[in-house]
Amino acid sequence: FSEASRPFLTWQRILDWAQEHYRCRTFSKDERIPARPGLLYLVQRGAIRMVGTAQVSATANQLTSRRINRTPEEAFLGFVGAGNPFEIVAQSPFTLQAYAHVDQTAVLWMYWHDLDNWPHFRREIMDLFRYQHQRKLLWLSALGQRRTIDRLLGFLTLLIEEYGEPATSETDPEVIRGYCLPFPLTHAQISSAIGS
Repeated sequence: FSEASRPFLTWQRILDWAQEHYRCRTFSKDERIPARPGLLYLVQRGAIRMVGTAQVSATANQLTSRRINRTPEEAFLGFVGAGNPFEIVAQSPFTLQAYAHVDQTAVLWMYWHDLDNWPHFRREIMDLFRYQHQRKLLWLSALGQRRTIDRLLGFLTLLIEEYGEPATSETDPEVIRGYCLPFPLTHAQISSAIGS
């Protein structure tokens, strides 16, 4: 569901409403989105990178036997592209955070009850969350594979299915040579996602 597939008038009203209520902002690459639980976020332009950290505490015996002061490691959880919603949940001992993955990423936010102004849009948001849930089950299946190579191939396949853009031949623009992602992905992000 991209911005182009939405009824233009509804999307424009929502954008106007967000600007009038100071509920939209543009972020630079790798800038943290100050998201909090209870709000609905919509990516207008760009892409959001979701990461999670586990705040696991050690037992009293482990603390007295050795003092380890490690910062929690972030786990790459995936992307949210333009035209899609996301929400931050507060579930201790886990912390979810969102970062702009590309420059000029625009995000707007609202309270869930604000959707009462646009009942059809509310239904679309729910459909998008349902679709995201179904895709997450596929992601869990791919990333739950035992062999690292299988996790890597599953990860790349799902990324290309969701975000891939055709890469055409330089000599013949009609020939599709493959697919590429519209944003960079680091080795560390891939490694974090596939658990290697």
